[in-house]
Amino acid sequence: MLVRTRADVEGIDGLIIPGGESTTIGKLLVLSGLRNFIRAMILEGMPVYGTCAGMILLARDIGPAEPPHLGVMDIRVKRNAFGRQRESFEETLPIPALGEGDVRCVFIRAPLIEEVKGGVTVLARLPDGRSIAAEQGKILVSAFHPELTDDLRMHRYFLAMIDGRLA
Repeated sequence: MLVRTRADVEGIDGLIIPGGESTTIGKLLVLSGLRNFIRAMILEGMPVYGTCAGMILLARDIGPAEPPHLGVMDIRVKRNAFGRQRESFEETLPIPALGEGDVRCVFIRAPLIEEVKGGVTVLARLPDGRSIAAEQGKILVSAFHPELTDDLRMHRYFLAMIDGRLA
């Protein structure tokens, strides 16, 4: 379901913050009055998955000109790390936490995890070692868009997080 109000958030078991324009989403979170409420729900243990712009919003450190964000995950990200729209790309990568077989990862003006701290576990890296997916507690992030492929393993992983099958 779409989340637009506080009542919507109160009725969910987990939240996916999708790709898009992170600055705009952050401003809308503030304007709607949902930023602090969603942040508190995440800090209290509500599972959340951020893809691309969602990863930026969840990161604690997003760089020098930090627009409004949730700042709940101990990572530093670089926005548009791979360049502009025309530098978007796909990569097939192993993500051991998802089981056997590589995962097709679609990167569109994607961010990059530059640093992890605390209890963050990196789930996937590019061949050059740069981090592109991670988890911390019940927070899951990816720089890529799994919804643009037919592979449901990232979403199933998040559902397992919601159900408590991942600890």
